[in-house]
Amino acid sequence: MIFQTTRLKIRNLEYSDFPAFHEMQSNPKVMRYTTGRPLSEKENRESLGKCISSYAKPGNRFWVWAIEKKLDGAFVGTCAIVYDNEIGYRFLEKYWGKGYGKEISDGLIKYALEEMKAKKIIAYVDVENIASVKILDRSALKFEKEYFNEKEKCTERFYKFEKNKSGKLDI
Repeated sequence: MIFQTTRLKIRNLEYSDFPAFHEMQSNPKVMRYTTGRPLSEKENRESLGKCISSYAKPGNRFWVWAIEKKLDGAFVGTCAIVYDNEIGYRFLEKYWGKGYGKEISDGLIKYALEEMKAKKIIAYVDVENIASVKILDRSALKFEKEYFNEKEKCTERFYKFEKNKSGKLDI
């Protein structure tokens, strides 16, 4: 286990997660604001394999984990801390609207700061992704700016959290 929240457990992905992982990644509604399209079975097998193999790489900066419900061990989605301590999450559609986004974003921020010793955490969100905008607006991250992302062809909001000089966390 990587960390846990009130209702969720975060752990390394496993090949046995493939059916639920594929269900999530092949859903056009889930993938709308990420790849912009659902992924094929082949693409999802490659993506899952890449995530799993990255765990053992020295200097890895691409951490994508499984999210499961503590209550019954059901696969809920994935969460990530990648590159410059950017957080992200993705859920199976049947788990939308249950408060898991806020719970997992708070957990990721806390884990990155306390366990990974990150000095700052960042997140980006397409302004049309209203649910994630609301989650990030209520998180410990602070809204920094809104801008047009030329590469993704969308307007994004950028959020950031930095430890203060005393090292205190206000989460």
